[in-house]
Amino acid sequence: MNSATVRNLLVRGMLAGLAAGVLALVVAYLLGEPNVDKAISFEDAHAHEHEMEVVSRSLQSTAGLATGVLVYGVAFGGIAALAFCFALGRVGRFSPRATALLLSGCALLAVYVVPFLKYPANPPSVGDPDTIGKRTTLYFLMMVLSVLLAVAATLLGKRLRPSLGTWWATVTAVAAFAVVIALAYQFLPVINEVPADFPATLLWRFRLSALAIQLVLWGGFGLVFGELAHRQLNPKPATAPAGRTVPAAN
Repeated sequence: MNSATVRNLLVRGMLAGLAAGVLALVVAYLLGEPNVDKAISFEDAHAHEHEMEVVSRSLQSTAGLATGVLVYGVAFGGIAALAFCFALGRVGRFSPRATALLLSGCALLAVYVVPFLKYPANPPSVGDPDTIGKRTTLYFLMMVLSVLLAVAATLLGKRLRPSLGTWWATVTAVAAFAVVIALAYQFLPVINEVPADFPATLLWRFRLSALAIQLVLWGGFGLVFGELAHRQLNPKPATAPAGRTVPAAN
């Protein structure tokens, strides 16, 4: 794959990330923000002192939300496009569309779902402000570990494929990934800072909406970028105008 093709795919990846970000923004505004508002109301009702807002809530839920989601979409779209350029043809004989979807699914699993299951997202009023540094460090440690293990599992599957075949090599690699992740879940610290009187339904809905945002973001990117990559790598042959024939080459 030459540099011009990589550059074109990078641009298409960023555009696909922007499009996926728009879809995720709609989900975040419709599903996520109502739960955030309820959590803030709970926090205000139980706070002894009310802090002055530096940025208004209305600005946070509109322009702030849109900026964060769209910038994130463009950034991860560019990174995913570069990963696609490396993965195409190296992870199996998949078409560009299938490779894009496979890459998006694996990235969703490794980058978000695996860390989420250990350290799920929390709404406002959940979590001790004094431990935010520790919680952030543990989350990113889990994310980096998940990504590295996913890469290692992929390499293991490729190494075992000649001797075990594609099916059993894949099963073995996935099983190894799951075992090591389970050990990480067991030995990494547990964080449970949910207030005793915080509504369980609100916490559940907030975490489901956070997961839905990521599913739409990564799924939308896989579909849009897969189509754009397919058109870039497999352009339609030029056809002659109706009523005219193309002379054969001598």
